[in-house]
Amino acid sequence: MSSLPPDPAAAFKQQAAIQAAALVQDGMAVGLGTGSTARFVVAELGRRVREEGLRINAIPTSIATRTQAQEEGIPLTTFAEHPELDIAIDGADEIEPTTLNLIKGLGGALLWEKIVASIARQFVIVADASKYVDHLGMHCPLPVEVIPFGWESAAHRLDALGAQTTPRRLRDGSLFLTDEKNLIIDCLFPPMTNPDALAADILNIVGVVEHGLFLHMATQTITAGPDGVKVLTPKPR
Repeated sequence: MSSLPPDPAAAFKQQAAIQAAALVQDGMAVGLGTGSTARFVVAELGRRVREEGLRINAIPTSIATRTQAQEEGIPLTTFAEHPELDIAIDGADEIEPTTLNLIKGLGGALLWEKIVASIARQFVIVADASKYVDHLGMHCPLPVEVIPFGWESAAHRLDALGAQTTPRRLRDGSLFLTDEKNLIIDCLFPPMTNPDALAADILNIVGVVEHGLFLHMATQTITAGPDGVKVLTPKPR
């Protein structure tokens, strides 16, 4: 069906994705993530639909994922029909293993991803083992989605929180637009010791729609690497 892009860690991502897709059972309503690892999940679920007769209904977290799901023959549903989901499976850009707190959104779909994750009884993260960090913000910027009007002011206020901000752009220099036609400001923060406080401060900025901190949301992470597959669940708070 749909082709998958080359990726240095593709074998590990696919290994984790297949194990996560095995959690999906007949009759479930499923949230489909976005990104290079999530593409493997969608491909595996499509295979199960075609070859095993798996019956599911899915809500995608981006136009790209919607297109792939349709190509794979996965039936799609709506929030009106399924205001709650049994499971959502998605990737992550950074994972804090002690808390399963995440940074997501480098793929530009953080708003739809967070909406879907927030209504899922299980929120399962799949990734290669390189995504683990001691503290969020060690290796990648935090994406913040803002409306286009006045985005420069929002960026200025993010700078005041200690970020080095860069509006995300396409290769031709134009501003990147999300599926909701918003902008993304990538924010380099020092490694985060109190992400909950930072998340609240960011959401207090007028014009911010959502941020890529997914805190206390993941119910399980499945990662694969040279040492095999690792499954983690959150430690008690």
